[in-house]
Amino acid sequence: MSSEKPVPSRFEENLQFKQVAGPATYSITTDGPVLYLSVADRTGTVIGYVWANDKDDAAGWVVPPGLPANAVNAGGRWVRALRAGKARQLAPTVLLAELARGVNDSEQSHAVPDSLTEVPTLAVLKEHAAGG
Repeated sequence: MSSEKPVPSRFEENLQFKQVAGPATYSITTDGPVLYLSVADRTGTVIGYVWANDKDDAAGWVVPPGLPANAVNAGGRWVRALRAGKARQLAPTVLLAELARGVNDSEQSHAVPDSLTEVPTLAVLKEHAAGG
């Protein structure tokens, strides 16, 4: 008599994985110029940059390195604003202009007044965010 128990048949079935689409998002890459907005915490420290490019329907969030966890966490509000903007089918720069007017400001973070700036590429913005 064997001490091995039979394997239930449900463990031998092939699983059928179906890819489910997530929320609509802007493209996170572009080779063209980007318009960006600086975002600061309540002390005035820049915690990130929201950027946009209409030609590629692209927008995103760039975080400077070395920020404390609470500053990084405050950036989640701005990422959610990007998702909400795409869900509302706003052009990326239209959303950016809206954010520049303070519609996403909170106690933890705010759009820096008069910080809307254009740079030639996303790489230039990332270099700027890195302190370059």
